[in-house]
Amino acid sequence: MRFGIFIPQGWRHDLVDIEPAQHWNVMSSLASAADAGPWESLWVFDHFHPVPQPTDEAVHEAWTLMAAFAASTSRIRLGQMCTCMSYRNPAYLAKVAATVDIVSGGRTEMGIGGGWYEHEWRAYGYGFPSAGERLARLDEGVQIFKQAWETGEATLNGKHYQVEGAKVRPQPLQTVVDGQPGIPLWIAGGGEKVTLKIAAKYAQYTNFAGDAETFEHKSALLREHCATVGTDFDAITRSSNFQTVIGATEAEVSERIDRIEARVKPYLGDDGAAGYVADLRNGGQLTGTPEQIVEKLQAASGRGLGYAIHNFPESAYDRSGVELFEREVIPALA
Repeated sequence: MRFGIFIPQGWRHDLVDIEPAQHWNVMSSLASAADAGPWESLWVFDHFHPVPQPTDEAVHEAWTLMAAFAASTSRIRLGQMCTCMSYRNPAYLAKVAATVDIVSGGRTEMGIGGGWYEHEWRAYGYGFPSAGERLARLDEGVQIFKQAWETGEATLNGKHYQVEGAKVRPQPLQTVVDGQPGIPLWIAGGGEKVTLKIAAKYAQYTNFAGDAETFEHKSALLREHCATVGTDFDAITRSSNFQTVIGATEAEVSERIDRIEARVKPYLGDDGAAGYVADLRNGGQLTGTPEQIVEKLQAASGRGLGYAIHNFPESAYDRSGVELFEREVIPALA
């Protein structure tokens, strides 16, 4: 199994009580530690307002962070889970991603999806088109990416995007030097009729829910779409994201969740904070001792999960859980 780690950027209220002037120090320090550690990749979210509800807490922009991490790390791969296609013109985004790939020495991953956070869409003036339109934009945008990265130029007269001779040079380093067809594409989301079909056509990676029932169902549908469009199902790596809390004992895990709840309570209120940790308490996310987490991930691997990306809600304040995971979980599964 391959492993990625999310860097806290505020989206999940994971930088509260830290002064904004110190946020970059915290994020860059965590990124440097991941770069020096066993992780294959680091990740950020492409959001502007925090969840589970929009508050006044800071959220740092994904592609700005991508550029900063490109310049401040040396080995680890860099991704976003996932960029919303409609937040930026896709020809422009192809250019941004190519530049980040050059700066990083060819370490960029493109996580891309249709977008879902309605409050954020409307607040930024994007409207909130139907799911069908959002996914149609995703398909057209990915076509623009592929042209731009593979040839250095893109032309598309689509329903939603029109570009004519948009030059994207320099091309990504992964194309120019490594001979790859551009930056690897992670098509994120589990939409059964459209998103998974787009993934079957274009993706090197997918990203959808990791619980056993959902993962197996979505995997079966992806296989069907691959057969329909004539692509190789086995060539697509399936990934999932996990909220992860690990402790040496079950009592320590519970104490860590208590601290997370207490930290966000002043910002989300009693009910909001309880909801924030509900999945951590009831087993809906990845919590437990190292042995328990290894067992859960081994089972997921047996279902076809090839890449697990972990968000540690406490990492900006306490790295000991990340370090325990690095010592005892990754070596057992990598």
